[in-house]
Amino acid sequence: MGRVLAKPTLRRGLVSSAPSFNSGAVLHRSTELGAVEETEDIATMDKLLKEFRNRSDPAHHSVLPIRSRGLWSEALGRLRVSDDSSATNAEANSSSSGRHELQPRRMQDSYCEIQLPFASSPEFLENYTNASGGIRTGLLMEHLDSLAGSIAYKHMLGPDVSKLPKDAGFYIVTASVDRLDMLTSLYPVRDMRLDGQVIHTGKSSMEIAVRMEAVGKDGTEKTVMLGRFCMVCRDARTHQATPVNPLVLETPEDQTLFNLGEVHRKRRATRAGRSLSRVPPSSSEAEALHSLYLKYGDEQRASTADIERVFMGDTRLEKTMIMFPQERNVHQKIFGGYLMRLAYELGFANSCLFTRDHVTFLSLDGISFARPVPIGSLLRLTSNIVHSASSEQYPALVHVWVHADVVDLDTGTEQRTNDFRFTWCKETGPPLKRMVVPKTYGEAMQWIEGRRALEMGSEIRQLRKRA
Repeated sequence: MGRVLAKPTLRRGLVSSAPSFNSGAVLHRSTELGAVEETEDIATMDKLLKEFRNRSDPAHHSVLPIRSRGLWSEALGRLRVSDDSSATNAEANSSSSGRHELQPRRMQDSYCEIQLPFASSPEFLENYTNASGGIRTGLLMEHLDSLAGSIAYKHMLGPDVSKLPKDAGFYIVTASVDRLDMLTSLYPVRDMRLDGQVIHTGKSSMEIAVRMEAVGKDGTEKTVMLGRFCMVCRDARTHQATPVNPLVLETPEDQTLFNLGEVHRKRRATRAGRSLSRVPPSSSEAEALHSLYLKYGDEQRASTADIERVFMGDTRLEKTMIMFPQERNVHQKIFGGYLMRLAYELGFANSCLFTRDHVTFLSLDGISFARPVPIGSLLRLTSNIVHSASSEQYPALVHVWVHADVVDLDTGTEQRTNDFRFTWCKETGPPLKRMVVPKTYGEAMQWIEGRRALEMGSEIRQLRKRA
């Protein structure tokens, strides 16, 4: 795919709450170039996905039920029967039934959409309205996860499939969410449409692009949110990776989207290689952290500063819940979209507490799904503000990290299931006068990861503003 990158201009718009609260922080060139690529990719996907909707068959736009609709008592009985089956019988069933043929699919074959009639149905809007009169974004994220799952199954089973078979021989899980960016404000006075399709396939993985559009009464459309889900396919009995249907590329637009998916796959690998769990921070990141320590780490110096120091550990906010079967997916595990909503709402509450004001959602900077959450388990959600800043556009920016862990009641040990990273902002008012300061080395690495996320988001928004 040919790609011409505009020469980026260094920005000084993001003011980190670190070295000097009132002086701009120069963005890393690697972050800046990544923002340029990310911005161009979003614009390209947005344009092409609209064309693919027109190429798709309206008769196949419906979304498959990803949430379990049957009785839990019946599902529990099936699980018990499955647990009592021998490994020999399971292997025999795996080889004799439910094996799917890897028939090539067109991109538009997996297209699905969800209609949300906010403007035309006040009763429907009531179920989505938050306390300030806006839309509950966490619920929309839950729908986006359902949409992505439905798209993945349609790609595997065919565009005309109306329900999931009881024994398909495989199942699909969300591995990660790269980004979900708010491109404009939500419109509670307009109907909304969520749609998407598969844009790239690997051996056992699929990348799915999803969009949220505001639809006016005159038929005008405006993209509100666009993001990418990475889904993986597993064998139903061995739980090992299993191949997915390949994509057949019929047009230049097909090839462009597929190439974007390949770029995103390589970018994920690059980000994993840059993770602070593998490599040390850059010299500029280390310098910013050291400046923060010199100015606010010492008790005497911090007491004379005009900024309130808040240790990262003191921003901890938790929520512990029992996972009830009513929130299960078709695989009899807790639905991933429900976990996204819980994490979003906890992160939002923490952001409000930290800024001492109402905040607005800006972006979901990443989600990883390490393992499923069992029904009946005790789930602990823990959130921390890991970085805070101001910018020319937003007087307050906060980056929140939410961890989800399943607690073993017998031993008290916890096992990580999910990581969520969000960014919220204040759109009006004076600059934020509170600052997150890490105490431990682990917290310092989280502080740097949050700084990276805020810098990337700030540069992306500036590039879109100039476009």
